[in-house]
Amino acid sequence: MNSIFKALNDATRREILDLLKEKDMAAGEIADFFKISKPSISHHLDILKQADLISSEKKGQFVIYSINTTIMEDVLQWILTLKK
Repeated sequence: MNSIFKALNDATRREILDLLKEKDMAAGEIADFFKISKPSISHHLDILKQADLISSEKKGQFVIYSINTTIMEDVLQWILTLKK
């Protein structure tokens, strides 16, 4: 769970999740939305993958990223149990 909160602690990674909420995207497409280097985007994607917040699939020469909503549901469920 710590890796999830670490991943969510960064504004860029939260923005990436917002983008992937709309549709699956390649790293280059994601990078086009930001004014940071492509290696920095790759680093952010790696952190999100380590936290299992996104998944990737190789399609031809591209790697397509998609959001893993199951993990987000688990986190929300856990947060709701704290409220009880």
